[in-house]
Amino acid sequence: MGVVTTTLDTAVNWARTGAMWPLLFGLACCAIEMMATQASDYDLSRFGMELNRASPRQSDLIIVAGRVTRKMAPVVRQLYDQMASPKWVIAMGDCASCGGVYNNYAVVQGVDEIIPVDVYIAGCPPRPEQLIHGILTLHEKIKGDSLRNAVYVKELA
Repeated sequence: MGVVTTTLDTAVNWARTGAMWPLLFGLACCAIEMMATQASDYDLSRFGMELNRASPRQSDLIIVAGRVTRKMAPVVRQLYDQMASPKWVIAMGDCASCGGVYNNYAVVQGVDEIIPVDVYIAGCPPRPEQLIHGILTLHEKIKGDSLRNAVYVKELA
């Protein structure tokens, strides 16, 4: 038998990327593409994401799929605040990233006005392959995280 060695950061980040639970949350047409990504053709189960949680307290990833109206913005913020730390955000589609074609008073011009975004996915609507690429980009970002720099550790100290 060989000896396996690793760091605590590597082990924790591996576990986080292998079992992300996204919040079941879709606002517009991008949500249809998000559902297609969960289906059998693209199968997010191979990334450990087969559970879409309906409760923000059981989720660690929110995929904002679609346009966010000014009326919906406080709800998005409340859902983000109720999520357990560490938590991540993916802005899926042009509407979530920068308002898209809706340049008016009723639509938030990018969800980053409300919550911090980790990964932006372009497209109107983006294809399931693009969402998978965004998730893998988020995985790479998480693998580079350190427990010393984590926000939730600073909150406890």
